[in-house]
Amino acid sequence: MTHKNKKRALALLVLPALLATGCATTPPSNTDNLCEIFREKDGWYQDAAKSARKWNTPIATMMATLHQESRFVHDAKPPRSKILWIIPGPRPSDAYGYSQALGTTWRGYQRATGSYGADRDDFGDAIDFVGWYHNTSQRQCNIRSNDTYHLYLAYHEGQGGFNRRTYRNKQWLKNVAQKVSARSQTYQRQLNSCEASLKKRKKFLGLF
Repeated sequence: MTHKNKKRALALLVLPALLATGCATTPPSNTDNLCEIFREKDGWYQDAAKSARKWNTPIATMMATLHQESRFVHDAKPPRSKILWIIPGPRPSDAYGYSQALGTTWRGYQRATGSYGADRDDFGDAIDFVGWYHNTSQRQCNIRSNDTYHLYLAYHEGQGGFNRRTYRNKQWLKNVAQKVSARSQTYQRQLNSCEASLKKRKKFLGLF
């Protein structure tokens, strides 16, 4: 095989891997339909179902939280502030990834769960984090597992802030929490219509 042909063969081997990596990190095509999200993104339903069982938090609630935080963009960051309304300034926090978890909060999750290799830009790790955080809120704030509205308020304000009612005068935040709650209800209705087929699909692939 000539040197030129070797390079061409190597390129053909590497290209599919690069394409697969790109597809794995791009957001779902339709973020408004949970069934389509799970059909498009192999492994996401499995990760979500595992987290739901582990942390007693509905899939729809966790997915609605991720939608609000990042629109399922794996490397999402808060927008930069503006200096003199024009010049890009610093970001307001180090929130990052699907869940927009702060670095300190993420490290707390790693210590609490022993998941020291977990990454904020990995979907499976991110949804496990959301399930863990909502489960913590259920216990520390006395919130029902399916009460997405109050779980999101605690997610935004922290459990201590929620218990101090720091959201009381933040109408904009309560409006966002209402949106997340409404989306979780929509996601749940959609999931009710397709979850049986998603489970059959995973069994067929040998993932369950």
